[in-house]
Amino acid sequence: MLTFKTARQLEHLAQTFVALGGVARTARLLDEGVSRHTLRIARDEGLLQPLRRGWVAAPGADAELVAAARWGVVLTCVTAARRHGLWVLTEDRCHVACGPHATGPRPDRATVHWARPVMQRDPDDLVDPLPNALVLVATCVPHEQALVIWESAFRLRRVDPTVLARTPLPPAARRLLAEARPFADSGLETLFVVRLRWLPIPITPQVWIAGRPVDFLIGDRLVVQLDGGHHVGAQRARDNAHDAELMLLGYHIIRVGYSEMLEEWPAVQRRILDAIAQGLHLAR
Repeated sequence: MLTFKTARQLEHLAQTFVALGGVARTARLLDEGVSRHTLRIARDEGLLQPLRRGWVAAPGADAELVAAARWGVVLTCVTAARRHGLWVLTEDRCHVACGPHATGPRPDRATVHWARPVMQRDPDDLVDPLPNALVLVATCVPHEQALVIWESAFRLRRVDPTVLARTPLPPAARRLLAEARPFADSGLETLFVVRLRWLPIPITPQVWIAGRPVDFLIGDRLVVQLDGGHHVGAQRARDNAHDAELMLLGYHIIRVGYSEMLEEWPAVQRRILDAIAQGLHLAR
């Protein structure tokens, strides 16, 4: 039976685990005031799981963090971008990073990046700092998907572009740094601009018309609205009412759904080009 003192120590360990994401180095737990005696008791009681030398996890800890600690890698690239809350279009498999001179076995169902990081990793890191992840994204995924992630990072203010500009970025990352803007309201908006920037017609995002912003105004009168998963219920009713106001003011509206944008882009582009061919973007 556990003594009151031991129970309090185990409670402190549990709280520390929560603060550290459920997976931690034993050295970090000791720094946080957890005694070796408490760690032994916790292991005997099944309250922590040894992963590899120097790393332990709480029961039910995040599976990705547990795997990263067990393999001695860091979650990075699109996997880290997702975990940092960025807009990620696709993630084919888990992406992890190893030091350029790391040895030993590595997970066989993950994409392993060996590049030297632009920002030093803390020994406790299991998720790569975002600048490192963005640099790897730049060379790992198609350009437009990478741009979506970079603009998401800027929009959410997760990274400072001026800081990135002073780091030794590879050419692909330099290109994204020059192109990325923080103004896109979503990843769909980033894709829309990238895919139609060849048009010799102004495409202006977030224009206020009739008391509300529209996603894009092409030319003078063609409005394009990109509908995400929120376009239901009361939101849809408000959008429909705003569409009616726009039409009464002489605007033409094209609405594009989430799946259309990602899976049926040629049809979406043809619809927009047909509207432009009819002069629906022009003020009359």
